[in-house]
Amino acid sequence: MSKISSNRVIRYTSLVMLFIIQLLFLLAIFKENNSTIALSFFIVLISFLLLYSFFKSPVHHHKFTYEKVYIAVWVPIGAVSCYFLNHQFGLGSVFSASLVGLAGALIPYLNKKSDYLSHLPPAIYCGSFVGMSNTKVAHDIYFILAASICTAVLLIISKSLLNGVGGKLGTLAFAGVAITYLILFLFSRS
Repeated sequence: MSKISSNRVIRYTSLVMLFIIQLLFLLAIFKENNSTIALSFFIVLISFLLLYSFFKSPVHHHKFTYEKVYIAVWVPIGAVSCYFLNHQFGLGSVFSASLVGLAGALIPYLNKKSDYLSHLPPAIYCGSFVGMSNTKVAHDIYFILAASICTAVLLIISKSLLNGVGGKLGTLAFAGVAITYLILFLFSRS
């Protein structure tokens, strides 16, 4: 298999997985709100529009690249920071994520010439979305660590996917939390 075709397989597999995650997210929202037939039709319509936009919009580069691991390692730092601000200090999830995001945004100003520091804010902010998790899902700090590591892996492999699309970091965080929850659920049943 050539490198170009393997990159295409990775890209389309990633897009299909992202579509499935977004579809499951929509289904969870509507299930929670006791959806009707009209809302079910709305889910199907949005799903087809999302799928169409994934394959027709220029949301990825033709060259598949990876995020550097030493950038993605900041995802767990952002997640743990937000988790502690949210649950230990009682600041609330939105305010905690805002503080962590602000701190991450200020880090490049420590050394404006540093290329490394300029790449940290998105990783930290992505981690803060993981740290926003409710205690019904994220029972303890170990879950947050596992989910943030999963999210960091997703961030690494999705560098060249969905560039310029709003919500990429939040979607990655949701996927990391959902995958971690699913793995723990499956292992707790056996």
